[in-house]
This record gives sequence, structure tokens and C-alpha cells, in this order.
Amino acid sequence: MSQHAHSASLMPALAEPPSNRQRTFLRYYTGTLIDLVVLGLFDEFSDNVWVHSFSIALLAAIVLQALLKLTIGIEHWVLGFISSDGWMKVVKLFVAWIILFGSKFVILEALSFAFGDKVRFEGIFHGIVWLIIVVVVMLAAEEIVVRFYRRLA
Repeated sequence: MSQHAHSASLMPALAEPPSNRQRTFLRYYTGTLIDLVVLGLFDEFSDNVWVHSFSIALLAAIVLQALLKLTIGIEHWVLGFISSDGWMKVVKLFVAWIILFGSKFVILEALSFAFGDKVRFEGIFHGIVWLIIVVVVMLAAEEIVVRFYRRLA
């Protein structure tokens, strides 16, 4: 058997493109793993972020991924009701900022409720600054991975 025939026999007969549900799963799965890595690195290298164990970090990454996606969904939904004409652009920007900034307090409370003292953000303003830093790094890391992935096409 030739090399080409051998490698072709290892491939499926029909390669089907992924469904929307499969793409959504992969997006959240990848985002959760990125969040886990970022949270783990902050836990290891910062005195202001502390996670009790790897399994707690994994659960916290899942919660963070869900809450961040929920926040972005709410932001887009609310902003859909505000026009982008003239000075309303400023209102739209302010509302987006309020939602995104305010959500960090909700996220911090949700993490505290779900994990108690097993996940802690400490420092300025009861840890909210470090939570914001971690979330911004998570979002930046996700964006970098997405851009890298798109360049592979």
C-alpha cells in the first residue's frame, strides 16, 4: 500500500463541518481552559490571588467563563435598546461601562458564595482590582488565541 493510500485510510470517509452546537461547545471549552491557565498563573505568581486547589481553580474557571459570557450577553441585549445617534453614543458607552464594571462586583460575590475562602482576591478595594486585572488578562488571552486561530485558515 502506498503512503498516500495508507494515510487516506486513516481519515474518515466524510469530513463533516462542525455544527453550531459543536462550535459553541468548543468556544466555551477553550475559554474555560484559558481562564483556568490564567487563574492558575495568577495563583502561582501573585500574592493577591489565591486558589485552594486545582479542582477549585477548574470550577472557578467554569463559573468565571459562564458569568463573563452572561455579562457580555446582557451588555449586548441592553445596548440593543439604545440608539447610536449623536450624543446617545456617549450614553451607550456609559451604560456599557456600568454593566461591565458593575458585573465584577457580582462576579466577586458569586465566587465568594460558591467557594467561600477557597478562592480569594485580595488587595485594593477588597480584591476587586485584582479580580478586574485577572478578568482583563483572561479576555486578552482569549482574544489572542482567537486571532491566532483565525490566522491558521
